[in-house]
Amino acid sequence: MKALVLAEKPSVAREIARVLHCNSKQKGYLEGSQYVVTWALGHLVTLAEPEDYNQNYKEWRLEDLPIAPAAMKLKVIRQTSHQFQVVRNLMNRGDIKELVIATDAGREGELVARWIMALANWKKPFKRLWISSQTDKAIREGFANLKAGNAYNNLYDAAVCRAEADWLIGLNVTRALTCKFNAQLSAGRVQTPTLAMMVNREAEIQQFVPVDYWTIRVDFGDYFGDWRNQAGNSRLFNYAQAEAIAAKVKGHPGIIKDIRMEGKSEPPPLAYDLTELQRDANRRYGYSAQKTLSILQDLYEQHKLVTYPRTDSRFISSDIVPTLPERLKNIAVGPYAELVKPLLQKTLTPTKRFVDNSRVSDHHAIIPTEQPLKLTALNAEERNLYDLIARRFIAVLYPPYRYDQTTLVTEVNGEGFYSQGKVVKDRGWRAVTSKPVEKEDHNEEALPEQTLSLAHKGEQKQVKSCKVNKAKTKPPARYTEATLLTAMENPGKFIADEELRESVKQSGLGTPATRAEIIEKLLYTNYIERQGKELVPTSKGIQLIKLVAPALKSPELTAQWEQNLANIAQGKGRKADFMSGIRQNAVELVKSVIADTTEYKPDNISKTKCPACSKFMLLVNGKRGKMLLCPDRACGHRQPEKQADSGFTRNSKHASRVNQKLIAQYSDQGSIGNNLGDLLKAALAKQEPPEH
Repeated sequence: MKALVLAEKPSVAREIARVLHCNSKQKGYLEGSQYVVTWALGHLVTLAEPEDYNQNYKEWRLEDLPIAPAAMKLKVIRQTSHQFQVVRNLMNRGDIKELVIATDAGREGELVARWIMALANWKKPFKRLWISSQTDKAIREGFANLKAGNAYNNLYDAAVCRAEADWLIGLNVTRALTCKFNAQLSAGRVQTPTLAMMVNREAEIQQFVPVDYWTIRVDFGDYFGDWRNQAGNSRLFNYAQAEAIAAKVKGHPGIIKDIRMEGKSEPPPLAYDLTELQRDANRRYGYSAQKTLSILQDLYEQHKLVTYPRTDSRFISSDIVPTLPERLKNIAVGPYAELVKPLLQKTLTPTKRFVDNSRVSDHHAIIPTEQPLKLTALNAEERNLYDLIARRFIAVLYPPYRYDQTTLVTEVNGEGFYSQGKVVKDRGWRAVTSKPVEKEDHNEEALPEQTLSLAHKGEQKQVKSCKVNKAKTKPPARYTEATLLTAMENPGKFIADEELRESVKQSGLGTPATRAEIIEKLLYTNYIERQGKELVPTSKGIQLIKLVAPALKSPELTAQWEQNLANIAQGKGRKADFMSGIRQNAVELVKSVIADTTEYKPDNISKTKCPACSKFMLLVNGKRGKMLLCPDRACGHRQPEKQADSGFTRNSKHASRVNQKLIAQYSDQGSIGNNLGDLLKAALAKQEPPEH
């Protein structure tokens, strides 16, 4: 008798098969003496579409909404049905005694496997492989310590609730908006509040009125001082007042009134989770969140150099500590050799800034594996990302950065001028990091650092010169991918309810694994666009936020969801109660769209007529440049901006059906499969029918 192992991707299945000595290659699986290893292709099974319940739902009509089946059905994804048949046939083989779920160790990975099991009618015993890296050692240890499959039933329930809720809310609101306003509009409980944050920020920028202000700097010869009032403010909004202070101090002697010397210590930064890594990669290399995740997946699956990517933890558990020396030895090459050397010469004693069992849930922080490092096997982008991870891993094990900070207060005719400098005592972890990344919360009021020579309290100083500098107040900055990821991770300031605000600290908008997809979805649907590093809402995005119900554009809804889903995963909540609330939400949201009297007006109308229906087409940003899109959803024709009419008309109705399915089925975070989503997007861009 044999065990069937179900991995999520062929590449992972091949590695597991090699470790388990499954060397007989068959169509869709690999077989050995004890195990048969097969794979999904992302999701093989999905929630049924509206027309699978009632053929009348093929046509989008406002009067049919909300669509809320009493029991949700599953269906095989047609495009990957051949692999589902392989898996189902293997599950029905007489010599297969049990199943080992080896899909990604997380909520969505559990869903991939369980839905396949449900449609294949699996009734035999099953176990769970739960590992955080793809090294041979991790795989062997994982199979030696397989978990009981039923131990993850609550996680599966949470995954089903997330998928069904996104279907009910996303599909119904998307159909309602599209039918009501005759435009290709979509909404979802994660993408819409994310868009709302950007739209609100843009409104703040547009409404901002800059105000002149002045600062005063005095040169004392061997150092300079910046004027501050008693409250510590440096800005003067009255030019006459600034000139009066300057006149008061010019040519006058000053006296050092105060010298404060403080020994300061900065602990190492926390290890990376996915979101923090995406932020740093965006700030330093300009990588999009999606690009970072893609590169990281290759480092994890192909090169096996890093641990599980889709994690929200920045700590490791105590059982990982004994492996740290081996991990360090295997990365002690190239630029890391000298950095690792002092760590290997002593016994490692990592602090709670790195080791904290209570802060690790499904997966620990992203760190290097025990796999020997071969830098020459990595391309430039992989080396860049690996460098961030390796240096952060080493830095966490280094001592704090310690320095003495000196603050001088020089008084001239009763006015105080402040100067600040530092003397580094121990570079500590800063010796490991490459150039520092720009901080998102830069304080313009902070004193600039300068070199200060030895000074004494009471010492007199002559004012060499005094300068009044004019500046203007600045509007809030537009979001970059780095700052948007921060806002999605910590949307608490947008939530009034204190309990929900605390809850959202643990969840944020979306998950680390889906935030990149949400940003890409907003770009693809032309709700936002990239302008350099900035993400800017389009007219379409701004109008959408005016159309959707307040509940859907606030982070509170997703905070409530994530709080409930976490409770379900932990066995503290009931699936039936959660879904009952979701169904009620769907009814209320559809009613709010129907009752809306707002008018939607596209302002990107081109001078090109649609070859299918003669309406003036809309100019939008496509993945490969500017695209022309018919505004009539019943037509759905789209073409490159410079594309002449060459047979596109015959595809217009098909394009409409594909567009509607894409918008409805992939309207939110959990429904965008890594592979299938890309397939559908590509099909839309080419006007070719996808297989699903």
